Amino acid sequence: MADLFADTFGLQGKEIWVIGGAGYLGQATVQLLQAAGARVLCADLENRAFDFVEKSGFDAQVTPATLDIRQGSAISAFVTEQIQNRGVPHGLVNLAFASTGKKLEELTEQDFDEVNHGGLTATFLLARAVGQEMAKLGRGSMVLFSSMYGSVSPDPAAYEAPMNKNPIEYGVGKAGIIQMTRYLAVHWGRQGVRCNCISPGPFPNPAVQQNEPIFVERLSQKTPLGRVGQSPEIAGAVTFLLSDAASYITGQNLFVDGGWTSW
Repeated sequence: MADLFADTFGLQGKEIWVIGGAGYLGQATVQLLQAAGARVLCADLENRAFDFVEKSGFDAQVTPATLDIRQGSAISAFVTEQIQNRGVPHGLVNLAFASTGKKLEELTEQDFDEVNHGGLTATFLLARAVGQEMAKLGRGSMVLFSSMYGSVSPDPAAYEAPMNKNPIEYGVGKAGIIQMTRYLAVHWGRQGVRCNCISPGPFPNPAVQQNEPIFVERLSQKTPLGRVGQSPEIAGAVTFLLSDAASYITGQNLFVDGGWTSW
């Protein structure tokens, strides 16, 4: 039975790429994927992935890389190079995101376009480049990232000063990720490639949790579970969707939000 569990939920010998792997949610995801037996490529902006991997003391099972997915040419070069060096991945996780943090009244046309290029267009380019190679081999799983704010609007009462309400361009882009997930799942389904997305609820990073406790408490009270999420709770969902335990799941948007969208 131990082998059955490991074979179903484990990722032994699987090649997984995690884009945005040095962020708050990305770090926990990389750690759990590595523990599940995966060979992980952790990519992020500048030297962030290298700093994270070095501090974490990972063995050769986790490899850092630099990627700015806002640049389409950089995505193409990255995918080509990594496939040459590592082969076509069994799994792709994209945690990268873009946002201005501006109020609706302050948002410019350029702001809106740049954010949705970085969050939506870049996700499409990356998923297409990797998904096409997965489809040639008849296998693969992608996990994209939306948000609770891809499905519902932020409650202004939760964002009293000095906090700014979650910006419109972020939510619009995340809504697009949900539809992209469905489209890609259908497009490559007959070729054995699965595509799902995760919509996290309130997961304020450690700095916000430490510096804005009143805000965090307001977020907590908006969830049926009465608390904000912690990064390992996202990592578990990602690992599940990549594993054979989810082999008949595709085109789905999994809310990991403490019940935020349930009421």
